[in-house]
Amino acid sequence: MKPFKSVLAPHIEGYLAYRKSIGYLSRLARYHLNIFDEYLVDRNADWHDFHPAFFLEMRNRVRGEPCTVNRVIYAVGALFSFLVRRGDLDHNPAIDIPTLKEHTVVPFLFSPEQVDELLDAISRAIRKNETYFLTDLAIYLVVLLMARCGMRISEPIKLLRPHYRPDEATLFIERTKFGKDRLIPVPKKVAAQIENYLAVRDKIKDPDDNPYLLAGRKQNRLYDQIVRNVFSRAVSEIGLHQPRKVVGNVNFSPPTPHSLRHSFAVNTLNSIWDRGESAQNALPVLAAYLGHKDYTCTSVYLRVADAISRKQLVDFSLWKKVTV
Repeated sequence: MKPFKSVLAPHIEGYLAYRKSIGYLSRLARYHLNIFDEYLVDRNADWHDFHPAFFLEMRNRVRGEPCTVNRVIYAVGALFSFLVRRGDLDHNPAIDIPTLKEHTVVPFLFSPEQVDELLDAISRAIRKNETYFLTDLAIYLVVLLMARCGMRISEPIKLLRPHYRPDEATLFIERTKFGKDRLIPVPKKVAAQIENYLAVRDKIKDPDDNPYLLAGRKQNRLYDQIVRNVFSRAVSEIGLHQPRKVVGNVNFSPPTPHSLRHSFAVNTLNSIWDRGESAQNALPVLAAYLGHKDYTCTSVYLRVADAISRKQLVDFSLWKKVTV
């Protein structure tokens, strides 16, 4: 963990400790405050430098995409609000710093058919010898849970065995993003594959002391980079690999494991539309299933209807760029 070195170092640590004490995860806050801390060290800044002009200059000098710079501004504003509440300052000098205009990000979306193709490709790649079979099967199940349950990549990797409840086919997902816990039902076919994996694992590994539901080597969990590598190979195999495309201020993202979460949400909303029901009314339920703070976060998935619409948007944008 990278230490803070500026004049605010102990105050930043105190702020992060406070966030942790009230249940917030601090990884991203620490990352953005490290950027701020490095800037303070580089500028040899002290308390007397903290005025609006200093933070405006910081906004223009910090490297990174506009969204990263804005997250730094948000984190710094929250830090100084904490210092004001604690009595270290009488006002927040970073409170009114305007943010940069961010690029619009259009995520890659898999159609339901492409999700099936991807899972088939990863399934075919499972090696059958005893050294690799269980690990490869566990990786496949991580991708399966992302695709069929909309989970973030860190969530299936961190599941412990007691988190799966076979009698009710549910998964307990503990303290992930936003520090939230949630209990979600698992589709019957997915539950059957989890139970098949556990049965094979118990037969091959005797005794089996690995505490994780989807076990890595020895007593460890799987590492997300291994899953990302398998995912990338499968995406290339089925012909969906593509680089990021930037058209104007719009970023069209390449396929990533997180695309499966986006695709799950959009494809779920589409299936609700196809049944003639209200996707808007389904948002609170989908938000709870995905672990969002509230359904307004989930509503962004209404902006891109499906994978075909997304592809048409990319094609149109690139054609427009060439012809203008």
